[in-house]
Amino acid sequence: MLADLERLVCRESPSADLGAVAHSAELVAELGDRLLGVPAERIVVEGRTHLRWRLGDGPPRVLVLGHHDTVWPLGSLRTHPFGVEDGILRGPGCFDMKAGVVMGFHAVASLPDPSGVTVLVTGDEELGSPSSEKLIRDEATGCAAALVLEAAADGGALKTARKGVSQYEIRVRGRAAHAGLEPERGINATVELAHQILAVAALADPAAGTTVTPTVLGAGTTGNTVPADGACMVDVRVREPAEQSRVDTAIRALRPVLPGAEVEIVPGPRRPPLPLSASEELFARAVRLGGELGIGPITGVAVGGGSDGNLTAGAGTPTLDGLGAVGGGAHADDEHVVVSALPERTALVAALIAETLETQEDA
Repeated sequence: MLADLERLVCRESPSADLGAVAHSAELVAELGDRLLGVPAERIVVEGRTHLRWRLGDGPPRVLVLGHHDTVWPLGSLRTHPFGVEDGILRGPGCFDMKAGVVMGFHAVASLPDPSGVTVLVTGDEELGSPSSEKLIRDEATGCAAALVLEAAADGGALKTARKGVSQYEIRVRGRAAHAGLEPERGINATVELAHQILAVAALADPAAGTTVTPTVLGAGTTGNTVPADGACMVDVRVREPAEQSRVDTAIRALRPVLPGAEVEIVPGPRRPPLPLSASEELFARAVRLGGELGIGPITGVAVGGGSDGNLTAGAGTPTLDGLGAVGGGAHADDEHVVVSALPERTALVAALIAETLETQEDA
């Protein structure tokens, strides 16, 4: 597993670089083909490569889901080289989530009969899965379980609930003018953006767990010119679908405040919440199996970040997330994996798959 993970980490795969993602996909396919014994299906959507292995001749019953793209730019290995020291493995993307991909392959390969398992490894999760969303939903629909190999939460906790995520860009068009000679002839995009930012920030509801956060902001060209254009990104996180709909309706209804200004709302990636109800039975199974395997205690936690598990839960499929590596530092300089936890967590994933398949056969 360590040898496979080293190869995968050393094949850099920043999400925005289609060539790098395609190059990484070839190595992921090679690893999967060797361990699973069947060739990968390469599914290219909008120039981006996703990989699928459907095992056996029967209907899919368990979806094992991961991604091989990372947030790390090309060249990160020079400053964050792969290495293992004192039981800690480091390298760009090792925790989020190349270790999970390797674990998934080895877990499925250990099964006496993996018929009914689909392994799906996508290449755009860090972008919000714009090209793989339909593929993920389609593969999850009708399955008894989706097991998501995203990295574990702190202390190795499984992720039993995730907030829904929506992203927007607010674009404003005004009119330029000289800021000193005749500012009154302009329509100030910065001022209009300020009105819009205050309006969207007011949509948050802390009691309901709803956050509406303006993030990246830009406007104007020079310090002595009334800004003609500006834009602001907005990040929305919700626990309930009704809150996601409420905020979406309100943001799309935004109108200009300044006379003559124009406001355009550009919706971005959107993922529904992964509620506790979607993971409840699978989590209870994981706790029991962990005890039987001598791994434990298995704990669970609700988190604010989204993943492709939101999509599988949105498709109505029971979903358990955070089954991947134990470690920390996702997207950060201290990204790392605890080596000793790799085999036991892989055994847990294999046991979850096997029991789910058996349960379906008995049904």
